[in-house]
Amino acid sequence: MLTFSFLTLFPELLAPFASEAILGKAAARGLIHVNLVNMRDFSGNKHAKVDDTPYGGGAGMVIRVDVAERALSSLPPADEVILFTPAGEPFTQRTAEEFSTRTHLAFLCGRYEGFDARVERLVTRELSVGDFVTMGGEAAAVCVLEAVARLRPGVLGDEDSHRADSFSSGLLDYPEYTRPPEWRGQSVPEVLKGGNHGAVATWRRQQALARTLARRPDLLPAAGLTPQDSAHLLTLGVTTEQLAGWGAPPPPAPKRTRRPRSTAAPGTEE
Repeated sequence: MLTFSFLTLFPELLAPFASEAILGKAAARGLIHVNLVNMRDFSGNKHAKVDDTPYGGGAGMVIRVDVAERALSSLPPADEVILFTPAGEPFTQRTAEEFSTRTHLAFLCGRYEGFDARVERLVTRELSVGDFVTMGGEAAAVCVLEAVARLRPGVLGDEDSHRADSFSSGLLDYPEYTRPPEWRGQSVPEVLKGGNHGAVATWRRQQALARTLARRPDLLPAAGLTPQDSAHLLTLGVTTEQLAGWGAPPPPAPKRTRRPRSTAAPGTEE
């Protein structure tokens, strides 16, 4: 079981995500456990006040470090104690894969003007889910919860479904289709209806390459490109210089065609 402990001032914001849909089913089956810790319970005063005005002046209120410390001390030891902050490292699919191998992750979800800076001494990691600011860490917590929990064995119905996800393969995901086969003049590609699994796999890889090139070319240098990928990217307008800059292997060498042997008798002209 992987336990997620979220230290928050508003546990009711996270409760629905922990109890509904796939995550709720995973929790009911004992695959994950979501522990919602209300930091107000560790305020140390009868008014459950957890924040105070910032030293030096300024707008807003700051969550006290002693409150955060008492809340963290109430938990079993965690593999990681994570603070959500715009200054943190970007949360990526690779981070989600790393977290999915752990047994206990603790997250500090800030509010107001955030935590007293001394909280940084209590954490092992600082994370950001993007270059924007929200009203609290709960939105980031939901993103991390879903991204990590779905990678745990047994959480998804199809064990292979996450392996072809965007970013898991290093590329954006290929487009998916279902019924109806025709919709407002748009048809499902014939290759997907033909039953040739090898052709489908090739088409999907090529579509993923095309989408990544068009939308997130910055992902290609780390995508683990193959010679066949390089060949297809050349057909999409990529130059050999770009491939070299991405560290991509050269495309397969064209097969040499043998000249047919002469059938004329020795000493005769054809």
